[in-house]
Amino acid sequence: MGMGKKQVVSIPLGALPLRSGKALQVGGQQIALFRLGSGEVRALENRSPRRGGPLAEGMVAGEYVFCPLYDWKISLTDGRVQAPDTGRVRTYPTEVRGDQVTVVVE
Repeated sequence: MGMGKKQVVSIPLGALPLRSGKALQVGGQQIALFRLGSGEVRALENRSPRRGGPLAEGMVAGEYVFCPLYDWKISLTDGRVQAPDTGRVRTYPTEVRGDQVTVVVE
């Protein structure tokens, strides 16, 4: 099998309120985009490791999102679930250029 095809999607930065998430469909993948209080934007798979809770609906605190179903704390930087829980979600590269946010999904 060869390399996966890259999908690139851009949305206006203004469509992402501070400290909250937004769900996007990108090439068959559900992505959760988050705009941190610092203004940085992060992207994760929109699926908690525990029963697939929709992370885009979770509460953002600092560099973490809390799963809306089970309150698991998940890093928006590397996708790792914080102890005592375990697991990881996929992260995706994001770039902010002017007033546009770009996400690359393979």
